[in-house]
Amino acid sequence: MTNEERIELAELLFPNIKHDRAYYEEKYPERDLPEGAMVTRFGPSPTGFVHMGSLFGSFIDMTYARQTNGVFYLRIEDTDQKRTVENGVEGIFTDLDSFDICPDESTKVGGEYGPYIQSQRVDIYQTYVKDLIVQGKAYPCFMTEKELESIREEQEINKVRTGVYGIYAADRDLSIEEIKEKIANGDEYVIRLKSPGNPNNIIEFTDLIKGKMKFPESDEDFVLLKKDGVPTYHFAHAIDDHLMHTTHVIRADEWVSSIPKHVQLFNVLGFKLPNFCHHAPLTKKDEETGTIRKLSKRKDPEAAVSYYEEVGIPNDAVKLYLATILNSNFEEWYLENPDKSYQDFTFTFNKMAVGGTSFDLDKLTNISKTYFSRKSGEEVYEETLSWALKHDKEYAELLLANKEDMIKFLSIEKDGPRPRKDISKYSEVKEEFSYAIDSMFEEEDYSKFDGDKTYDTNLVLDYVNNYLDLDVDNEAWFNKVKEFAEANGYAASPKDYKKNPDDYKGHVGDICEAIRVMITGRLKSPDLFSIMKILGKDKILKRVELYNKKFN
Repeated sequence: MTNEERIELAELLFPNIKHDRAYYEEKYPERDLPEGAMVTRFGPSPTGFVHMGSLFGSFIDMTYARQTNGVFYLRIEDTDQKRTVENGVEGIFTDLDSFDICPDESTKVGGEYGPYIQSQRVDIYQTYVKDLIVQGKAYPCFMTEKELESIREEQEINKVRTGVYGIYAADRDLSIEEIKEKIANGDEYVIRLKSPGNPNNIIEFTDLIKGKMKFPESDEDFVLLKKDGVPTYHFAHAIDDHLMHTTHVIRADEWVSSIPKHVQLFNVLGFKLPNFCHHAPLTKKDEETGTIRKLSKRKDPEAAVSYYEEVGIPNDAVKLYLATILNSNFEEWYLENPDKSYQDFTFTFNKMAVGGTSFDLDKLTNISKTYFSRKSGEEVYEETLSWALKHDKEYAELLLANKEDMIKFLSIEKDGPRPRKDISKYSEVKEEFSYAIDSMFEEEDYSKFDGDKTYDTNLVLDYVNNYLDLDVDNEAWFNKVKEFAEANGYAASPKDYKKNPDDYKGHVGDICEAIRVMITGRLKSPDLFSIMKILGKDKILKRVELYNKKFN
């Protein structure tokens, strides 16, 4: 086909495209950013809820852009309209906003490199395809689904690669007259790349996470524009990443197999190749089969980001966990720097996992406990109240009515070198600190106490009435308990009791245990004296009497 015929064909196929490549190259100039700044993008499809894999991907994109003073933008990739769901775009922004994943540019906040929805960029894609037609690097393909299926069957019988390439690219060299005739007949067509590749040639490629890789060149005439004129993912991402000046394409390693296509496409278009960074998928051990598989939206409730809000795991704790997945050396740094945020850490590609990344809910829970341990009592109260107002209105009312005391309870053992780690989610505040609210304590009626022994209420009443002093410090209080213990035939320490068990009824720890069970309804709790100071003598006596009524 001559140059004049190719120009004629381009006008025939795209009569409404008036701009040329130069127009868009000028419209979207290079970004004015400091050296080393990364431009990253998150490209979700509005096909359902944001899952953990997508959240992880967007977290990576945002983190690397932020730490290099670059740009993180969100591009809605909705070229597959059949899979698009109602309110899908709004759902994406709602889920990301809840985790403070805030793009610098998007259809929501705007930007100079939009539109940020691919379905609104069709004219741009068609402009570049029109140019490829003129250059003889693309062509219309009229093969029907039946013909394509026949080719696949033949290839499978012959045990060769499936796809449209070489002798199987039947429409690759149609004449202008043949094309005109098919169009006049109303035959549907797609636009395919006229691949210059040779599978006998090897391309070398360096992925910033996986390192050096080698692939055979792609010789597939893959589709650029579908029958409706909308681009495929392969083509749209190349045009958009070029015009939006993406420096680092960070995506799941399911796209590694597409590298030969994408490298070739960027070269054919004359674009500078961005850095590609393919991160490992999130995996877990299947409970039924024992095999390792990818985290599944269908099988795993924790795959949905809404799961964490519902059960009460703080979004910031989830992001801390994602940071531990992102870089293998983050967790150690985080534990050694209690006054730092994950944003103070410098993430690098060489510390990212190359293989599968195990998604461990138990580890996430432990990280969440560390998160809570570093919060003040007032912060825990305010965050729990905010969660309860959405998910447990009855408990929210109790929190509001008992604010002052709740903050005091939640502040116990917060200032020491080893703050307690008894909470991993907001719902556990209600469970772990139910004794802090009188009505909840009375309603439980010691149901949380799973011990198999009863305690001497007369002994505890004697201590409370005659020995308890709440106006002293913890050390003085405990010395008084030991004094009481010795006066009643108990050893002043477990060590003394162990030496001569026959000489004592028990030891001071047994008395403290009795008091703890009677006033909290459980064997374990934060510092006992701190709890007693908040409750006050009258409430303590009331709870001891409640215990006496139930067990004696």
